Amino acid sequence: MIPGISRCRVLSSLVYFAICSIRFCRLCGHGYLFFLFSKPFDVSNYRRFQLMRFSIEEINNSSSLLPGVTLGYNIFDHCSDTQNIPGIFSILSGKDPIDPWATRHGNVTKVTAVVGAYTSSMTRTVAPLFMPSHIPLISYGASSSIFSQKLNYPSFLRTVHPNKDVVDVIVHMLQHFQWQWVAFLHIDNDYGNDGRNVFMKMIQDKDICLAYTKKLDENTNYTTILKQIQIQNIQVIIVFATEQVAENLIESAIEMNVTNKTWIAVDSWSLNKKIPKLSGIRNIGTVIGVAEPDVTIPGFNKFIRALEIENQPGEFCNQFCNCSDLNRSEIVRAENSFNFPVYAAVHAIAHALHNTLQCGDKKCHKNSTSPHMVLSELKRSNFSLLNHTIEFDRNGDPRFGTFNIIFWNSSGEAEVVGVHKFQPSSHFSVNESKIQWHNSTVPSSVCSSECQPGFRKSLVGIHKCCFKCVICPSSTYINSSEDQYTCLSCDETEWSPEASTACNKRVVEFVPFEDAFAVVIMVGTVCLVGLCLLTSVLFALNYNTPVVRSAGGPMCFLILGCLCLSSISVFFYFSIPTVASCLLRFFPFLLFFSVCLACFVVRSFQIVCIFKIAAKYPSLQCWWMKYHGQWLIITLAFVVQATMLIFGYSFSPPAPFSDREWEQSQIILSCGIDFKANTASVILLLVLCCLCFTFSYMGKDLPKNYNEAKSITFCLLLIAMTWVIFVTQFILYQGKYIHTFNALAVVSSLYSFLLWYFLPKCYIIVFQPQRNTTQYFQGLIQSYTKTVSQ
Repeated sequence: MIPGISRCRVLSSLVYFAICSIRFCRLCGHGYLFFLFSKPFDVSNYRRFQLMRFSIEEINNSSSLLPGVTLGYNIFDHCSDTQNIPGIFSILSGKDPIDPWATRHGNVTKVTAVVGAYTSSMTRTVAPLFMPSHIPLISYGASSSIFSQKLNYPSFLRTVHPNKDVVDVIVHMLQHFQWQWVAFLHIDNDYGNDGRNVFMKMIQDKDICLAYTKKLDENTNYTTILKQIQIQNIQVIIVFATEQVAENLIESAIEMNVTNKTWIAVDSWSLNKKIPKLSGIRNIGTVIGVAEPDVTIPGFNKFIRALEIENQPGEFCNQFCNCSDLNRSEIVRAENSFNFPVYAAVHAIAHALHNTLQCGDKKCHKNSTSPHMVLSELKRSNFSLLNHTIEFDRNGDPRFGTFNIIFWNSSGEAEVVGVHKFQPSSHFSVNESKIQWHNSTVPSSVCSSECQPGFRKSLVGIHKCCFKCVICPSSTYINSSEDQYTCLSCDETEWSPEASTACNKRVVEFVPFEDAFAVVIMVGTVCLVGLCLLTSVLFALNYNTPVVRSAGGPMCFLILGCLCLSSISVFFYFSIPTVASCLLRFFPFLLFFSVCLACFVVRSFQIVCIFKIAAKYPSLQCWWMKYHGQWLIITLAFVVQATMLIFGYSFSPPAPFSDREWEQSQIILSCGIDFKANTASVILLLVLCCLCFTFSYMGKDLPKNYNEAKSITFCLLLIAMTWVIFVTQFILYQGKYIHTFNALAVVSSLYSFLLWYFLPKCYIIVFQPQRNTTQYFQGLIQSYTKTVSQ
């Protein structure tokens, strides 16, 4: 195909190489590929063209690969998508033109295999023409993922890695340097659009965000793009484009004085020789990239130096080129990316022919073959070439090769600083010390800085890389390796302070019997019981004396007995709570202390009644004495309290309870009590206290020896103070020793009655017997009567 000058709008390196025949073929002049375009001549593409010629000559000169067989070829330039079809038809038809509407008679094509095209868009244009006949099409530059779909491209193979491999290296690079906030600029064609789609899929489950993406073409306004990147504070820019587009972008960045950015170049332009030499290139930041390894092909430079380059424009091998300004050194120094894929593609076809023609050391045993036989052997390729094992996977993609990580140093050279290997497993490594960063350290590109340990991420906007850090509250933790956005709750047996990354085991706390405070309180309780027994004995021995009779007579023994029974509760405030211990912690005290209070209510009422009410209401005293009112009241209080306690405990009995609220690091074992179910019992206690206080206060001015009212009043005040202090302590502190305080309050309440009501009477009986006589008490009564009458 000879493209006209007016039709050649863009510079292309697409080279079709068709094997025309096996043994006897027409060689196309010198095989040179010439260009005459409106844009400058591309030396790197010309180098690939000469490498393809070199590969054919090397194979034809080999005595072992295809002995006795000479490969013929036809090479032409893909000038544009609209002008390549006639050339393809020419390849498929031989000398005769193809009539698409004519009836096909037999196999009209002599083509065995095709090498090309260079770009994905060009390949996608011509590939469908070869697929129906299963003519092998091996591309050395088309990396779009679409060609891995064997249903649409059954005879397509390639010696260049697909976009997914290039993107995989870029993603590894981003992860290695912890770059999360990136821009992806790509050329608006099959190659660029596929690269963007693959990149977006690959970063879905990674901490990388595509902050900005834009298609690039000849009408792109680079100023707008670069301004937007500056506004979004993006420091890393991936440029997935061809050499010309990348050059336009970099030139615009230099003109706009875009500085301190990190540019990631893909293999299509990372080894470009012109861009690193641009004036001001050092100001834009650091350029690193992905590149095909520089594989030295033995004999190729010698082949180039032996070339005879025409000094005049002319047509050679169906191409037109003015090569008068081209010299051999320039070709040798030209950018050499994709050279090994070209070399490997030609040799893959030669090895496939070697197998289909059943070639030995000296000759081939078959004289002909067909494209589908060559395709079958190509898919099974497995041979060594320059220390590479050439193989293809089920999709026709290469299983060989690596990628270099390159850095554009201050000299404008692409310096290798790392490597990414695919076989036998993916491995990425880079020597950071070789990279001269624009700010002397690895740059950062994030939307939000990473949260400190113990903080969760709360998304801001649509990007997962943009977030605010929220501290995890107490009793929660965050496992950033599994979920960075959720604070997980600790188990009930665990705890954690704020900003925790793990939970700690709670310490189970309770007051054991061996605790010092518990021992003191239990000893005090035993002493209480002992004193009550001694008091009972003393009162029994002096039962008929005025002091005992004025203290209540037989009622004293009931009070002392109830004090002893109430003290049972104290022993169940310690050790590990059980259902039984929780029941006995409250029931005895509430029941028998109510009886005590009822006794003192009755006793206070009797004292007031004798001295104050009897004279005014004699009938009331008669009724009281006749029906034993004191015992009725005490029995009624006992029955009512017992009924309410049994009823409340039946519906909501006290039970062991683990308190995890008071202290995070502890589990405090206690007894849970339903205050609603026990409200009536507590109200009865309060009513008895109020009545007792009222009656005792009314008798504060009675005769001294009959003035139990003062003692009762003082006892009630002590009890009230004790429980006010306990309730205040309970509100302020609910640790394990609150149960110790509760037991202490119970013991204090019991001691109040014993010490301030019974002890003074014991003192009189033992040490002041003269005050324990009938005459003494009668004298006090007469004195009080005279005082009242006056």
